[in-house]
Amino acid sequence: MINPLTSASTISRLSPAKINLFLHITGKRADGYHNLQTVFRLLNWGDCLHFSVADDAVMQTANSESDANTLCHQLLILAGAESITADIEDNLIFKAARALLAFAIQSDALPKQLAQVTVVLDKHLPMGAGLGGGSSNAATTMLVLNELWQLNFTCDELIKVGAKVGADVPIFIFGQDAIAMGIGEELTAIDLPDQQYLVLTPDAHVNTAKLFAHPKLSRDIAPLSIDIIQSQSNDYVQNLNTPYHNVFTPVVTSLAPAVEEALNYLQGLEQQALGTARMTGSGSAVFLPLDTSVATDKKLLVKWVKGAPCAGYVVGSL
Repeated sequence: MINPLTSASTISRLSPAKINLFLHITGKRADGYHNLQTVFRLLNWGDCLHFSVADDAVMQTANSESDANTLCHQLLILAGAESITADIEDNLIFKAARALLAFAIQSDALPKQLAQVTVVLDKHLPMGAGLGGGSSNAATTMLVLNELWQLNFTCDELIKVGAKVGADVPIFIFGQDAIAMGIGEELTAIDLPDQQYLVLTPDAHVNTAKLFAHPKLSRDIAPLSIDIIQSQSNDYVQNLNTPYHNVFTPVVTSLAPAVEEALNYLQGLEQQALGTARMTGSGSAVFLPLDTSVATDKKLLVKWVKGAPCAGYVVGSL
């Protein structure tokens, strides 16, 4: 473990993407959010975050009256995210660090000294693709800073803090494939077979708030029990059988022709891939599960990626 007060070493971590094998909305909550049911699958593809600890920039926090926001500005240097957010306070990496510091202050667990940390974001995942890139960056930041600053919060504590940063943050803190309920923070691990996917990322983005307000969005899907979701994995892992579906697909494809084009392209490959193409999250990325007989045919996969109407990637489960 790196000593956060004496080392200038760098920790590099994959900040993985996720896909939703299906996505249902089961109702609206009193707080304005929606309850959902989904199975999250983590991928061995994503952004990379590099954390460097400054051995000559240690801040005394004992008796400090600084709030979490001020502390975060003093302790966190963020590079590589300038094209994402002009104001650092709008960035999910900063928000995650600030939430972690606020929780430490609230829990009276803030160490007497904290080292300044530089975070360099090496961005690969497109924004607004439903792959969870920003949420994954936030979760990775919380996990690493919890270690570097020796805060020693548990996974459950980090998940509660992460849920306030973003609905998709908890799954990346959880760190494994899971059935998710609530707003995405009620997680139950699920053991799924290794899988390869052809993922397409059309250049399209539909505002999430606009999607949730859309009159044609299905918000009253009958909820399924965890036991049923676990036992019926054959109905959504490789293929997508009723009642499993993504409620956002018809709305997004009606609003974003590029998403419809990408999904149609993958649907044309279903017979060969022996899988069902679908959209992840609220879009815009779409993916096709690949049967093992196809996943090893590199020439065929290269042909499929080259023939796609937008950027394509062959990736595996994490």
